[in-house]
Amino acid sequence: MNINRRTLISAAVWMLTIITLSACGGGSDTQVTETPTPPPNNSPDSNYNGPPPATTDVQNFKLNVWDNLASADKCGACHIQNQQDPAFARFDDINEAYAITNTLVDKNAPNDSLLITKVAGGHNCWLSSLSACTDLMITWIGAWLDDNQSATSIELEAPIAREVGANKNFPSSPSLFEDTVYPILQTYCNECHTGDAAIPISPFIASSDVAEAYFASISKLNLDVPEDSRVVARVRDEFHNCWSDCASDARTLNDAVQTMSDAIEVTQLDSNLVASDAVGLFDGTLASGGGRFESNLVAKWEFKTGSGNTAFDTSGVSPALDLTLSGQYSWVGGWGINLVNGKAQGTTSNSRKLYELLTATGEFAIEAWVAPANVTQEGPARIISYSGGDDRRNFMLGQSLYNYNFLLRHGNTDANGSPALSTADADEDVQTALQHVVVNYSASGAREIFVNGESTGDIDSIEASNFNDWDDTFAFVLGSEVSGRFPFAGVIRMVAIHSRSLDSAQIQSNFDAGIGQKFYLLFGITDIIDVPQSYVVFEVSQFDSYSYLFTEPFVISLDPQNSAALDDIRLAGMRIGINGREASTGQSFARLNTAIDSATSNELSGVPLSAQGTIIPVQKGPELDEFFLTFDLLGQAQSQRVVAQAPVPAPPSDLPAQAEVGVRNFEEINASMSALTGVASNQNDVYVTYTQLRQQLPSVTALDSFLASNQMAVTQLAIKYCDALVEDTNLRAQYFPNVNFSANANNGFSEDTKAAIITPLSQRMLGSGLSSQPQSSQIYSEISALIERLSTCSASSSCSVDTTKTVVKASCAALLGSAVVTVQ
Repeated sequence: MNINRRTLISAAVWMLTIITLSACGGGSDTQVTETPTPPPNNSPDSNYNGPPPATTDVQNFKLNVWDNLASADKCGACHIQNQQDPAFARFDDINEAYAITNTLVDKNAPNDSLLITKVAGGHNCWLSSLSACTDLMITWIGAWLDDNQSATSIELEAPIAREVGANKNFPSSPSLFEDTVYPILQTYCNECHTGDAAIPISPFIASSDVAEAYFASISKLNLDVPEDSRVVARVRDEFHNCWSDCASDARTLNDAVQTMSDAIEVTQLDSNLVASDAVGLFDGTLASGGGRFESNLVAKWEFKTGSGNTAFDTSGVSPALDLTLSGQYSWVGGWGINLVNGKAQGTTSNSRKLYELLTATGEFAIEAWVAPANVTQEGPARIISYSGGDDRRNFMLGQSLYNYNFLLRHGNTDANGSPALSTADADEDVQTALQHVVVNYSASGAREIFVNGESTGDIDSIEASNFNDWDDTFAFVLGSEVSGRFPFAGVIRMVAIHSRSLDSAQIQSNFDAGIGQKFYLLFGITDIIDVPQSYVVFEVSQFDSYSYLFTEPFVISLDPQNSAALDDIRLAGMRIGINGREASTGQSFARLNTAIDSATSNELSGVPLSAQGTIIPVQKGPELDEFFLTFDLLGQAQSQRVVAQAPVPAPPSDLPAQAEVGVRNFEEINASMSALTGVASNQNDVYVTYTQLRQQLPSVTALDSFLASNQMAVTQLAIKYCDALVEDTNLRAQYFPNVNFSANANNGFSEDTKAAIITPLSQRMLGSGLSSQPQSSQIYSEISALIERLSTCSASSSCSVDTTKTVVKASCAALLGSAVVTVQ
């Protein structure tokens, strides 16, 4: 092989640069080390006075990279002229800094740039989160290399081929854990790592519920290498909560995990199965972010940290609007936060950047990936808010039942941003699933809401205007109002603020890009079909703390010359395996039966197999779980799968006879009460009560399914309808023409007054001509006795002026909420 002199010189310079940069702060590329306190840097961080940028690219470098890194709290403390090489943060000549930085950046693979990998390895991170520092470096360098911030392409990288290994898997029962590791955790960790601790700290590995403690501990235990278990390393290496001597305590935990591991048999892959190579989640090619449009991004939270109480703004736009988490919250695996009664709030000073950047453009877009916990939240519940109180804000995205609400303060709305733009009730756009939500405001097109890439079609009736009335003292908050009221319950996976509205194509692109930490996992099948560098590829992400999402598999050869060789290969019965055995659930591709045809290649030059996805449960955790694929048929290879015999069905048994009567369901009860009282079902107070009680009302008509809780909901709804009836002077005059509601109840209720109350109720609610119904005389006696009990105040002349109305309401509710109405 011929190597010329110029190549040798370039290699030597590059190696010298790496050695020099590695020397700063000490330690290896993969070890987080303490960086010595740097000498003071007196460079003017924001007032550069050197020669002007020689080219547009140098100017872009200065704006996007140098201006962010040259400050004394980042790289400007060391890497400046006459102090420490490489001097990429030098402040005497931006053109020199540009030339040096070019040697540290890989423009073909920016994420592999030395500037990024050094920070990712722990070198001089200026924040408490290493991932946040890394993301900011990626953002700044990416903005320089691609000034338009267009979508980046993704290049698949072949993993190191390895066979499916023998694995130890956690048993479904916690009994072995209970006898080995659990006693230590419960004894020494129960002051913090339990749900009922004074300050509960997740994970709840010491919970009094052994099942909860077991499932919380699984991702912290390593059955294959017990000394690598997180619970062991936490005590041994980080000196966390040692109860005597840390080394001794770590050995105690290690021995307990080893004992548990020794009692678990190794799982070997069935030799009769045709299987791919094995890969781990982090062996894949990172797929997150490809295709996103972020040209006008001003703030972004991806919740990658996974611990602590800070959600970092990684938009790269200063000042960083970092959010402090408080209340009831937890981090979600695969990036995200789960809010129950908590919030994430920024300071008013840092929130001011939203005021400055959005009022400057007069338009903006809010983008979020959210998964509401339920569809009963009202208020509306605050998902995203930029406000100064419960009724003062610049903007807000909220949830009311099945509706998204967008409030925005401008020249034609009030200080609360009302009237709101809300999605239509009938559309039920809010669902308890992960949703991509975008709210747009443009000076010409007004407000618009998009859900999962599609416009909801709701028309903003308020004419667009300016933001002259915005308040720059408000705070940005996620999950509740700044006061802590109107909390949102659910998961927030990502939030972004754009200083321009997004068009429909950009919204669709960001929706298609997805969310969270995603990888392309390449399962090698070269040895099976004899096509070099051939793989079945899945897009895989950690869907939440308990599961992985496998989607849209395709076949590819990374050698372009072999693409045609993939034609006419039969593939049938593909299953996903984890830790040495096929997953017991989530086998959506088991019925796949197709012939590979390279003419149907996708954007990654692969041959699509399916547009479906599936969920596979987490077992050991994303760092340890090992995946593989099996095939009933792939090319000429066929699995020898033993098909289990179907169990003999049990002889059918005679069911008891079904009742001839049933109960009305929730809609029928609501409609009946409206018809019997004359109160419209859409009247505000009645409608609110109904929506609150709807899930508690009967959902099926079977009489044996009717519960006490159903009756409580029926009673509450009846009371609300009767209250609305009596409080409406016109309606009650028509319904009870002979009742004097202004009469003094201290004189008691005469028989004529009782009849004036009971007779209209009986005539309306008992009906007539039915084959089976209660006796009207019995109904009359029961309601009459009720009136007597409610009017005992007349004996002491202590009845209030509202007693008559109260008695009529109670009599109405007693009959309206009874079996007279509910049974059919």
